[in-house]
Amino acid sequence: MFTDTNEASSTPPTDNPGALFSRAKANGLLTANTTLLFLAILTGVGGGLGAVAFRWLIRSFHTAFFDGGATAFSFMGPYYTIVLPVLGGLIIGPLINKFAPETKGSGVPEIMDAVAMHGGFIRPRVAVIKSLAASICIGSGGSVGREGPIGQIGAALGATFAGLLRLSEGRTRTLVACAVAAGIAATFNAPIGGAFFALELILGRWTAEAFAPVVVASVTASAIGRAVFGDVPAFAVPAYGIASFTELPAFLILGLLTAPIAVAFIRLLTLAEDFFARFPVPPWLLPAVGGILMGFIGMYDHSLYGVGYGKIQ
Repeated sequence: MFTDTNEASSTPPTDNPGALFSRAKANGLLTANTTLLFLAILTGVGGGLGAVAFRWLIRSFHTAFFDGGATAFSFMGPYYTIVLPVLGGLIIGPLINKFAPETKGSGVPEIMDAVAMHGGFIRPRVAVIKSLAASICIGSGGSVGREGPIGQIGAALGATFAGLLRLSEGRTRTLVACAVAAGIAATFNAPIGGAFFALELILGRWTAEAFAPVVVASVTASAIGRAVFGDVPAFAVPAYGIASFTELPAFLILGLLTAPIAVAFIRLLTLAEDFFARFPVPPWLLPAVGGILMGFIGMYDHSLYGVGYGKIQ
């Protein structure tokens, strides 16, 4: 029987992964776990290809905005970049508010809410709208990362896949976690990081049932990412070794200094979200308002536009 071990025994099985799997199980050729692993591989392929498409969209929109903007706004000289995030905001604001309001923000809280409160259900359109909105935002200079968007894109793909197969809530959550891990692994060449991200942050627990599928999906997607982007790390960290144990207190101090900065950033982000939620303009205009601020900030340092990974490096 294809049931979830973490669900009550009174819950009727709702998995129906297609006639092929049903016949195989009836003949004793497939077990529930092997079927889930097979679905994890397919999810990993989908998540990997989704990550490749997302990065391609970012590059395409970056070229369109910055190269095209240099020509269209040549009268502004080097200051033409100020208007690019505003233009991006004017596009993504109506796009998000009309078609998928749940795609606003980083995407990670929305995934966690879908997994914890809605059985992993995410509307299929989220994958399309988030891909377009996030790539336009980043491509036009919006200072956001790829982590949250690719996670939500992957989650939407996984939830859509689970819905088509009519999987139970427990296995839908697992497949969503597989898709999130796949997206992170492929875009950052980090199969272990993608698996840990999904297990710790999305599922919020480590279970024997979820661990293997998430790792399989993450590794599968990472292989696709390496085939397209090359087997190179997301950030090239110089080789370093600890010469003496007397260096360890310095790392302790670094951690003590970094923690309050991280807490302050999270609180400032929350305050900014609350402030703009009360800002006296229509919701679809808010991204453009943020684009104005981003445009003037980026004017002083163009490396602050976009994902900022070059600045980190």
